[in-house]
Amino acid sequence: MWVVRAGTVPYAEAVSLQERVLAARDREEVPDVLLLLQHPAVITVGRRSDLGHLLADEETLAARGVELHETARGGDVTYHGPGQLVGYPIFSLVDRGRDVHRYLRDVEEALILALAGFGIQGGRIPGLTGVWVGEEKVAAIGVGVRRWVTWHGFALNVSTDLDAFRLIVPCGIRDRGVASLERLLGRQVTEDEAAKAVIEGIANVFALEPLERSLESMDPGPNAQRPTPNAPNAPDRR
Repeated sequence: MWVVRAGTVPYAEAVSLQERVLAARDREEVPDVLLLLQHPAVITVGRRSDLGHLLADEETLAARGVELHETARGGDVTYHGPGQLVGYPIFSLVDRGRDVHRYLRDVEEALILALAGFGIQGGRIPGLTGVWVGEEKVAAIGVGVRRWVTWHGFALNVSTDLDAFRLIVPCGIRDRGVASLERLLGRQVTEDEAAKAVIEGIANVFALEPLERSLESMDPGPNAQRPTPNAPNAPDRR
């Protein structure tokens, strides 16, 4: 598994990057790839989002410097921003049973292991995708699949400004809150700390050996061929 720490990447650029890496993975030009990055403040709207879960108008979002993007992932409305570790696994499911539901549970398990490294007991809530600490979501998950290669992924709140989630109904769930590693631990947590824990969790669950690569050394470039979808998208989960 190649691990690429891409820094801060605008959302639209990250989508384009994922599509290029996905095309290369589909052609078996690269192994499984985990992209780790942060986004400038952005609200994303999934394929079947309820726009009633967007609580701020365009003027309010613009005043706060928050972009708004539609996206091909499953799930509802969510927020990304500074202090949040976003992971985009570009993994082939061909040799993993072509089982999207199992993949979602494995991503959850990897993040639960990452939290355990901080002494935090994360878990699942039946019927709700993501990773929770008590009644609060600390990591959201929303994926897509093309030709049995995954894209989109997860967002782990590390030092996120949780007040930003007041702009939306997070993931369309009104009766649950959100949390961050820093708030749960009562101390500062660096992106590097969080990334190392996540990499270890994913490597353990998916039985992969992580190898860090620079973005420049592995990005196939903007003119890479994009595969035509011929597999179902993942269920709407975030």
